[in-house]
Amino acid sequence: MSDPIGLAVIGAGYWGPNLVRNAMATPTVDLRWLCDLDVDRAQQVLGRYSTVGATDSYDAVLDDPTVQAVAIATPAATHFTLAMAALDAGKHVLVEKPLTACLDDGWKLVEAAEDRGLTLMCDHTYCYTSAVQELRRLVHGGSLGDVQFVDSVRINLGLVQPDIDVLWDLAPHDLSILDYLLPPGVTVEAVAAQGSDPINHGLVCVAYLTLRLSTGAMAHVHVNWLSPVKIRTMVIGGSQRTVVWDDMNPSQRLAVYDRGVDCLASEALGPDDRRQVRIAYRTGEMVAPALTEQEALRAMMTEFAAAITEGRPAATDGRAGLRVMGILEAAERSLRLGGAFVAREDVER
Repeated sequence: MSDPIGLAVIGAGYWGPNLVRNAMATPTVDLRWLCDLDVDRAQQVLGRYSTVGATDSYDAVLDDPTVQAVAIATPAATHFTLAMAALDAGKHVLVEKPLTACLDDGWKLVEAAEDRGLTLMCDHTYCYTSAVQELRRLVHGGSLGDVQFVDSVRINLGLVQPDIDVLWDLAPHDLSILDYLLPPGVTVEAVAAQGSDPINHGLVCVAYLTLRLSTGAMAHVHVNWLSPVKIRTMVIGGSQRTVVWDDMNPSQRLAVYDRGVDCLASEALGPDDRRQVRIAYRTGEMVAPALTEQEALRAMMTEFAAAITEGRPAATDGRAGLRVMGILEAAERSLRLGGAFVAREDVER
């Protein structure tokens, strides 16, 4: 077995402590440093008796030969500078979503990592939950049939971000899940976005995304910082079955319904006849798959170490981050155009 990957976590704010806790619990990772501009905060996160070093010097972290990788959990505007410095120092990089603040910078990171033979991974945490792993099995295994629609809702009260709008804060979760779940060859072709700022925050706080897929199917995403109730649901409708994921229901996160609409008419019929006879309703059973609960961040950290050790792209690699950012940048253009459909930003070179 190879030695554990020496890791430094950068950022001791909201997300950094979660990375620290899961890195410490992952056998294939050896946490060496927690770096933050507020070194007292970093030391507080680690605890008085921790053997992990606390520092406010990023240069010292990058100069440490025992550190093979860094996990960046800092504001989005800092991701590019910190990640590029780590790649230049020969370190593998895990970056909290979004990958960078703009698509061009994301491309620079992806190309730098590939040129250097280093792992660049996005912390698309939800992709590593047992529910999303099962959703991927259902979609890719064909038991749902062809994907006909996707509806996703992610709303709650706060945290209102000072530097990015609700699309860049919450939608990466839903978009990364969608990217992870879509069958091979199915892509997002165009995006329409509507948003509002009812509290005069200066940034969009409520937003709706409509995505046109290459198959002609539609996906819809609603994100909202202002809802007094927390809702986390996704419905994936297939030609054979439909699955509902309710992340707020731990006793039944997934429900697979053998219910739907079947088209029975012959193509030889005229349009008027087809409207009368082509629809039949299917009312089968509902099955709730048993899921093994696991901490997604632990599975993500394990995948990061495995990708480094095996020299392969991570399941949510830099290019997955680019695909999500391409949708977000298209959504920004759509907002400026009053909600018109615009083509997804190019994420292939």
